[in-house]
Amino acid sequence: MITEYSFDPLVVLQALHDADVAFVVIGGVAARLHGSPSLTRDVDICHARDNVNLQRLSGVLVRLHARLRGVDDDVPFLLDALTLSAGANFTFSTDAGSLDILAAPAGVSGYDELASTAIVVDLGSFSVHVARLDDLIRMKQAAGRPKDRVEVEILAALRDELEGEDSDASGRRGQQRRSPD
Repeated sequence: MITEYSFDPLVVLQALHDADVAFVVIGGVAARLHGSPSLTRDVDICHARDNVNLQRLSGVLVRLHARLRGVDDDVPFLLDALTLSAGANFTFSTDAGSLDILAAPAGVSGYDELASTAIVVDLGSFSVHVARLDDLIRMKQAAGRPKDRVEVEILAALRDELEGEDSDASGRRGQQRRSPD
């Protein structure tokens, strides 16, 4: 059973990957995968909303024993593709921790937009698509909560640092390719 301390994002991401769910990692886990020092207690994804993908996603949620977070267990909730298609954003507690599925995250149009520019991150035995830093920043700015405004500053600093490293590495590579005169 889930405890308030159980959180294993790799279990969630592996289950989604193995079921061939079309999704992009967003939120705190995405920020961490980019190198952010901020901690998170949930996995956030933006998923494709076609029926096949919603069927795959609902199957994963059932296998992870997903329950609506913050809702009494006795409230009726049928976890299937039709239910997921009727809403845009859901927050769940699962056997591997909290999972938020967002078809319409603030600041972006949805899965297609994020997937078109997402980076692929190797997690060892599998890979996932992760939203770019600029997209994460836009989503945090649009959400506008105090914790999101703080995270915007962290992500912007991280982006600037990474861009500086890229330009330094390009300059060094360029210098190394030059033949000595």
